[in-house]
Formats: sequence, structure tokens, C-alpha cells
Amino acid sequence: MVPMRTFEIAGRTVARVGLGTNRLTDTILNHDLLRDAVEDGLGFVDTAHLYSDGSSEAAIGAALAPFPEEIVVATKGGYRTNAPDRLREEIEGSLERLRTATIDLWYLHRVQDDAPLEATMGLVAGYVEQGRIAHVGLSEVGVEEIETARKVVPIAAVQNEYGLGERKHEEVIDYCETHGIVFVPFFPLAGGETGELTEIAGRHDATPTQIRLAWLLHRSPIVAPIPGTLSIEHLRENLAATEIELSPEEIEALGG
Repeated sequence: MVPMRTFEIAGRTVARVGLGTNRLTDTILNHDLLRDAVEDGLGFVDTAHLYSDGSSEAAIGAALAPFPEEIVVATKGGYRTNAPDRLREEIEGSLERLRTATIDLWYLHRVQDDAPLEATMGLVAGYVEQGRIAHVGLSEVGVEEIETARKVVPIAAVQNEYGLGERKHEEVIDYCETHGIVFVPFFPLAGGETGELTEIAGRHDATPTQIRLAWLLHRSPIVAPIPGTLSIEHLRENLAATEIELSPEEIEALGG
């Protein structure tokens, strides 16, 4: 079975392997990396208000703004607090650093106890109504939290930890597939090497990293991993994982 090579998110069709930027800093070299990545087919860039103390967002804004139509840039806020005043500050800061009038996809980075989830989503819905956030996501949540948020504002994406080495969110993936929500696994490459992984990689003339990504792409058509890298060579390898066709027997050997 050949996995779908593209998916739809934030109203655009892009390659299913994106780029995580938690280590990205605002340098000329990283500006070049981002521009080269887009030329090589990257269509989904993930960042957050807190990544590199805002330097990640600043680099993306400096390198790519105004964002071309074929790119979706996602960011996050609310990692340490969901307090309304602080959340507004973080959203405004993200808009400024990304140099954009509208954030393509904004995630609530974590659900916190210092504000009711319904109220937090109401605040975010206000930004959607203003046209300053186009689509809304959630990060590291369960099905119950997704359902609570969806009562207030449509949820386009869920970003949870998931991969060959961590499969605690199987129920969330199934829920997202049923409801047409994109599932974005972070830390998608976690886990040690195994004999099966090495053997399958050799069979496909691929790297173990590419096989990890290919397994995720076979898991569900709504899965879109965001491996992080600061190397254009590694990014090209990651994008090439969409070309790998795993057999049912290989998927089973990797753990189903």
C-alpha cells in the first residue's frame, strides 16, 4: 500500500512530512535553510511561541513572510499558562514575529488548570472571528478535551507525542480519523533501533529514520509527522519518506 503523499490542512494541500523547529534560531544560515526547504517541497512548518525564546518564529517570519500560498505555518501558545491576558500577549507576539496578519494554524500548546478550557477556546474563537487565526489546534490532549474544545470552535489539528517508540494516543488518532482532524505527531522519531527496523530499512535502501516516518504515514491518512532538523540534507531525506511503500508484513514486523 502506497501512503498518500499529501494531506489537507488549513485549507491547503501540502506534503505530509513537515518540519519541527524547536531548535531553530534567527540566523542567516537558518533563513537559507527554510527557503531551501520550501524550494524542495516543504509545505508544513511547525513552531511555537516559546521555541528558542521566540527566535524560531522570528526566523520563519524573516525567511518566508509574506508566506507563499503553498506553505502552512503553525504555531502554539499557552504552554505554561492559559491565563487570558498572557495568552493574548503570546498570540500577539507570534503574529508580530511571524510578520503575518493571520496565523494559519494556532495550537493551544497545553491545557492548563488556571483557566477553563471552554473559556480559553472562547478567547481563541475571538481571534478566529477577527481573521487573525485561520484554524485552531490542540496539543497533548485526549479525546474528552478535543470534544470539549470542539463545542466552542472547530478543531483542525491535534499535535500529540506519537511514533514507533510511543503509542499512547491510539484512541486519539482513531477519533481524529473519524472526525477529519489532522493528527500531527511530535517526537516522531523517538525509540531505539531494532533488528526489524534495520532490516526493513536495508530492504528499501532507506534510513531507519525514513522507515519510522513511513510507518507513521501508513498508520492513518490523517497523520502528518513534523521531525525537527537543522540540516537540509536530513530534511530532504525526511520528505523522501513519503515515497516508501511498506508491505503489510513489514508494518506488522514493526509492531502493527
